[in-house]
Amino acid sequence: MLGPVILAASRSDKMRRFISAAPGTKQVVDRFIAGETVDQVVPIVKDAAGKGLEVTLDVVGEDITTVEQSYAARDAYLQLIERLKDLDLGTRAEMSVKLSMFGQALEGGHELALANVRPVVEAAAAIGTTVTLDAEDHTTLDSMFAIHEELRKDFPQTGCVIQAYLFRTEEDARRLAAAGSRVRIVKGAYKEPASVAYQDKGEIDKAYVRILKILMDGDAYPMIGSHDPRLIAITQELARRAGRKLDEYEFQMLYGIRGDEHVRLAAEGHRMRVYTAYGTDWYGYFMRRLAEKPANLLFFARSILTKG
Repeated sequence: MLGPVILAASRSDKMRRFISAAPGTKQVVDRFIAGETVDQVVPIVKDAAGKGLEVTLDVVGEDITTVEQSYAARDAYLQLIERLKDLDLGTRAEMSVKLSMFGQALEGGHELALANVRPVVEAAAAIGTTVTLDAEDHTTLDSMFAIHEELRKDFPQTGCVIQAYLFRTEEDARRLAAAGSRVRIVKGAYKEPASVAYQDKGEIDKAYVRILKILMDGDAYPMIGSHDPRLIAITQELARRAGRKLDEYEFQMLYGIRGDEHVRLAAEGHRMRVYTAYGTDWYGYFMRRLAEKPANLLFFARSILTKG
């Protein structure tokens, strides 16, 4: 039951300061965060391409408080796209964005986030790639889905993320599957109340499979965000039953986790995309990675205890 405690800590400024100052933090952060700058992440994209992998790039940082910060987030993605264009890596990398980082939670945030993300989506399309809108806590989802629908009018390849632990997600999946959307399905990594989300891991896994079946049987392009070997095997079986070819869905896994599995799936002919986060504001992303898997937390604790 450590997950909810860690997720609560992800919103604590006091814990942010403590963890940032801990001697072993950098060692563990470097496992999950590819770097702080575009220059540091470009070699990782090149290396992935050489292994037959693709990436989705996330500039971390979501708890903004000013309009100016939302503009800076937009510009960070535009800078990334320009670098990918210069290096002819556009077809190997897509972008993932959190609309909170683009101003969604500010006054007039829905319109602000849409105005900020649109030029990013346009620039991505111009170099042959696309953008996926990440899911955040349940209070933001109606706005996210509305922005997704608006962007798809001009850029139908724009993707979105759904979270299996939310009760609403099966209905969202049916709507998205009917619309032929690109949809990444994940279990969910925010602290959500029992009134809106499953709390039991077994129930979340069952919901994940039900939702995955909806996507596979519909017109969506499913993007399976999971490291769970059992769910990977179920995905392959559901794809086979649905008559899907290997390029009609893809697997997505996090940078720093199960790297050998990334390569194995790609070698089998699957599309395999590595979710690669970078930037200086890593705390919230890092804490959610700890919450997802106890082994990550133990690794972090050992690193702190053995440094000093």
